[in-house]
Amino acid sequence: MHVPDGFLDAPTSVATGVVAAAAVGVALRRARTELDDRTAPMAGLVAAFVFAAQMINFPVGAGTSGHLLGGALAAVLVGPWTGLLCVSVVLVVQALFMADGGITALGTNVVLIGVVTALAGYVVFRALQAVLPRRLGTVAPTAAVAAFVSVPAAAAVFSLLFAIGGTAPVDAGKVLTAMLGWHVLIGIGEAVVTGLVVGAVVAVRPDLVRGARPLVAARELEIRTVAA
Repeated sequence: MHVPDGFLDAPTSVATGVVAAAAVGVALRRARTELDDRTAPMAGLVAAFVFAAQMINFPVGAGTSGHLLGGALAAVLVGPWTGLLCVSVVLVVQALFMADGGITALGTNVVLIGVVTALAGYVVFRALQAVLPRRLGTVAPTAAVAAFVSVPAAAAVFSLLFAIGGTAPVDAGKVLTAMLGWHVLIGIGEAVVTGLVVGAVVAVRPDLVRGARPLVAARELEIRTVAA
């Protein structure tokens, strides 16, 4: 999913850079409402985990490999805005020091891997929570579904950007088909990793999972009411 330099033309890269900068600016302000004594250390751990996990590639067939994007995972664990910042920091480090994604394509990568996966994943997560039973046991599978959806969503946005400003002589329809096809498979791996990680944290410390806090608060209120 990391877009290299020169894959999109200059106007498209500049436009995505502006969108990425605006999104990060909003996230810096909104993250203040998500960060507290528990979330701040968790955010550092999430960024470190996403950075390490993106170094591990898994095969999806025909010589193609995928890796964790991590936006939905970060959003569920620490909130969508803090999650966006975590993934953005990872992408900046990768671009500057590891040549993973281009410098001129940094804005594009932040939009695709950070903005789309974190925000779209969190919207799906909250939508599922609204219709499913309010139990801690639903948090991990709900996060897994959100992570799965976030990956082809990012692939679809990339296909749109390529149709607008792609520099390779490839039909946009073929790019969309290929991107969605492969990223549905990659999304399965994303869902498995996200579900396992969120489930493990919820099992030990559900209060550390931003997406589970309303359920934890409701459970504590129920226990106190019964005790009273």
